[in-house]
Order: sequence, then C-alpha cells, then structure tokens
Amino acid sequence: MSVGPALLSVDDLRVGFATEGGRVQAVDGVSLELAAGEMLAIVGESGSGKSVTAQTLIGLTRSHNAEVKGSIRFRGEELVDAPERKLQEIRGSEIAMVFQDPMTSFNPIYRVGAQIVEAIRAHRDDVSRSEARAQVVELLDSVGIRDAARRIDDYPHEFSGGMRQRAMIAMGLALAPSVLIADEPTTALDVTIQAQILRLIEQLNRERGLATILITHDLGVVAEVADRVMVMYAGRVVEEGTLDEVFYDPQHPYTWGLLGSLTRLDRPRPKRLPQIGGAPPSLRSLPGGCSFRPRCPHEFGRCLELPPLTPRQPEAAGHCDRCWLDPEDKRGKREVDGRIGLEAPAP
Repeated sequence: MSVGPALLSVDDLRVGFATEGGRVQAVDGVSLELAAGEMLAIVGESGSGKSVTAQTLIGLTRSHNAEVKGSIRFRGEELVDAPERKLQEIRGSEIAMVFQDPMTSFNPIYRVGAQIVEAIRAHRDDVSRSEARAQVVELLDSVGIRDAARRIDDYPHEFSGGMRQRAMIAMGLALAPSVLIADEPTTALDVTIQAQILRLIEQLNRERGLATILITHDLGVVAEVADRVMVMYAGRVVEEGTLDEVFYDPQHPYTWGLLGSLTRLDRPRPKRLPQIGGAPPSLRSLPGGCSFRPRCPHEFGRCLELPPLTPRQPEAAGHCDRCWLDPEDKRGKREVDGRIGLEAPAP
C-alpha cells in the first residue's frame, strides 16, 4: 500500500430520492478519502447505501427525482455539480466501476471483445479498431483469461461466471483509470473463483497503484484484501478504521453482529450461525436516534439521540464509530460465547 495525497475526497455526501411512498434518504452524511494504492472496503447489508454511494461518485444516480448534496472532489475538482460532459470524460478513463452482475452488465448479443473495444474508442479517438483490439487481448490475458486471442470473439454466455467477472475487470481497466470501484465483484461465485478474483484485484491494486473501493456485504472477503474498512447501516457510516481496528477491536454493535455471523475454522461447528435480530429499517421512516437501536440488545436511554461519527479512544484517532456505549463497556458486551458477536435479542 502506498498512501499519499487523496485522489478522491467525499465530504458529507447525501443522496435522497423522491418516490410515490415518500422521500428515501439512501445516503446520509458519508465522508471518505482515498489515496493511490489504497483499498477501502465498504461493508453492510443490502440497502445500507453502499452501491448508491459508489454510483453517485460518477454521477450514475443523477435523475429528476434525485437530490445530491455534499462534495465529491477528484484530484481537487468538484464532481457533484459538474456538467454531464465532464462526468462522461471521467467515467472509465479516470474512475472505473466493476458492476455486481457481469451477465447483465455485458450486452448478450455482442461479443465481449467488441464491447471492450467500443469502451476504449469512445474515449480515445486516436486509437484504431485494430489497435484497440490488440489492447483488449493484452487486457484479457493480464486478468487471467487464457487463449485471449481466441476468447476475445466469444459472447458473454460462452464465459463462465468467473471469466465474465475477469472480463468485466478488464473493461474497467481498459483506459488505465486511477480509481477502481468494485461493487460486489464476487457475488454468486464459488469460493475458489471468489479467491481468484480477490487476488486479482489485490494484485492490480498493488501493481498499478489503483485507489480501490471494494463494496461487499461479506466481511470474509474484506479480511483478505482491504486496508481500511467503512461499515454502513441505513445510509450512514456507523464505524470506520483500519482493517485491524475494525476486526480486532470493533466498536459498534452492528459490526459485532456482522463479525459474529462469520464461520470460524478454529471453533466447533455451530448448529446455526448467529444472526442479527430483526430487519433493517425502511429508509423512508428511520427510527429516531441511532438507526440500529431497534435491533440492538444493548440499547439504553441515550440511544434516542443520534451519536456522531467520532473517535472514542485517544490511542486510535482514525477509528470512529456511532455508539454511545463506553469503549471499556463495549469490550465486555461484545464477547458472546468466547468470541466477538451480538447477543441474541430478548424473546
């Protein structure tokens, strides 16, 4: 990891959508900084605001019913109010995104290579079709697709799930971006292919000095590759810190629940994995105070007031969380059956 000045800075990002059922506040006050060579993992359940945050960075949530507030600065240039033409220049060439499902991201009636060639030539007028095709062969080979010169003319359905995801990563890298956003890149892949894709992203991050955002709900994936971790719940960041801080000294009960749901090879196999009780709240009507309060067995009176995202331990200035519990008290409450976890809710 080579961390220097921030390439991407996000400050107090808020994204809301007007719907027939009322206003949905999908992202509420997210801030982050990302430097070259750094990998940031954004973790949380479905609906926590991870993907909306990422898509907003490149303007994909712009619509007549969306309201975006805050600041997104790339190399010091503001993107929130940037014209669409400017965002089109940045997408792919400077900030690239690998989407969750490559089967629906690729057009099924066009050959995989032709789609990547089109992406290159849309940004580079001076590159001929034959030159772009040669680049694509090199890209497919670099992401581990064997016999790339032949596979370039295959259709998406002729690739396996892992190969489609590799091809999607190749498309993301086609214009040598500075920032790569990988949105659930290992979803629906078996564990062997999942490990290969993670290793590939980690290798590319290291070799190319990419600033990488990895979006996932799986903390097992995060443990393999991330430098820093941001945990989101109901549109807000509830904890952030280095990988070691979040994994070995988690401060928010929601993070305890996520960690407690992971299988452990060094422990006896449980009859059933622990789970977080209840369900995430509707973003149209969040509970007052801490959004996790209705599902938290450690709720107390002060939880009716929204905690700020702030460091609560002098020795860890970059480790922030949104929980009113005292850090010493947390260390006792997060131990469940000899491991970090969330107590089962009272019946």
